[in-house]
Amino acid sequence: MAAKILIVDDEPFNLDLLEQELAEHPYTIERAADGTEALEKVEFFQPDLILLDYMMPGMNGLEVLKEIRRRGHEVPVVMVTAYGTIERAVQAIKEGAYDFIPKPFEPDHMILVVQKALERESLKREVEVLSEEVDKRYRLVPGKSSKMTQALDAARKAANGRATVLLLGESGTGKEVFARAIHSWSERSKKPFVAINCVGLSKELLESELFGHEKGAFTGAHQLKKGKLELADAGTVFLDEVGDISSEVQTKLLRFLQEREFERVGGTKPVKVDVRIVAATNRNLDVAVKDGRFREDLFYRLNVVPIVLPPLRERREDIPQLASYFLNRFALEAKKNFTGIAQEALTKLTTYGWPGNVRELANVIERAVTLGQGPQISVEDLSPVIRDTGDTAPSKFLSIHESVDATRREMIARALSQTQGNRTAAAKLLGLHKTHLMRLMKSFGID
Repeated sequence: MAAKILIVDDEPFNLDLLEQELAEHPYTIERAADGTEALEKVEFFQPDLILLDYMMPGMNGLEVLKEIRRRGHEVPVVMVTAYGTIERAVQAIKEGAYDFIPKPFEPDHMILVVQKALERESLKREVEVLSEEVDKRYRLVPGKSSKMTQALDAARKAANGRATVLLLGESGTGKEVFARAIHSWSERSKKPFVAINCVGLSKELLESELFGHEKGAFTGAHQLKKGKLELADAGTVFLDEVGDISSEVQTKLLRFLQEREFERVGGTKPVKVDVRIVAATNRNLDVAVKDGRFREDLFYRLNVVPIVLPPLRERREDIPQLASYFLNRFALEAKKNFTGIAQEALTKLTTYGWPGNVRELANVIERAVTLGQGPQISVEDLSPVIRDTGDTAPSKFLSIHESVDATRREMIARALSQTQGNRTAAAKLLGLHKTHLMRLMKSFGID
């Protein structure tokens, strides 16, 4: 779609000249002969860019620019005038002009300024769209359970402080969603939110991600790289699975939390930043400290405001609301029309054990939306492990073998969820050889 440009000048010759130069490019042009007409056309033409003459009878260009901004229009404005001075250029830019072109202008320079302004506006809109998508994907669904209410209350109270927040809870309980909510409730909300998953990164890679590196710091470091802490200056950094970082990185992170400064890998100059840290882990850090796997002083620095996120099985009253939220989201993405969840299916969802917590619930609903035909999510649309939930009547006595199998299946599913499907790590958690785990998964029909 062609970009729309409004040109404003009280001289017909100048309007003709501007339109002639712009006509060689795929733009839709509209003209205005004074400030009043320009303001009217801003409303109905909705331009993507305005070329605005500075000196006009009645309202001058600067007054028009101020009124455009007062009305809430963020359209980029380029001032064009034969009376250009540094003072006027600075004043126009202070009032929100994108650039300032003196007359007589070079056509190539004018076109370049127009293209750059339109490119910046297009990039700005893309960022806004992406931000909206992130907000939707990471929207915090509060729920009404007492444990969730307590966690939310603590998060809101902590949001505007500077103290480090430590989010504790099983995998899949929504720790990153909580971290983003804390950021959005804080005075840093307009600044960057940067998330770093500490799992699976080597000591060297995690150091580089966090602190950056200097050119030549190691083989392959061909240029200076700023770390996430530096890029998030004035914002929030979320350290997910902080309990998994190496002892060396623990030491450097501790120093940063104490001094609020660090050195890039291979550097000697301190870099000072203002960053709020929100950390998260599904590990028991008290045990890790006692075992010598986690620094006690770092634990105290991180554990200033601890918030425990309850597992889904301890907040079953929130499942209908969460399921409805995920249904609406995935139905919209899939362009399918679903009116809700059938009562029998909802009963299955609320009685299931949810070893994977909210993340697992989201996956279950996404699968149901993908495979279901509507208008409601039915039991048949749910995964087999959910459909089997509650099939055994309460009065029926389970044999010891059935009870043991049910427990083993639940433990395996939970271990796989906690390790994001990593079978080697899940086997280690369960105290099994990987081949033994694979055989059990096959016998229980676990993918």
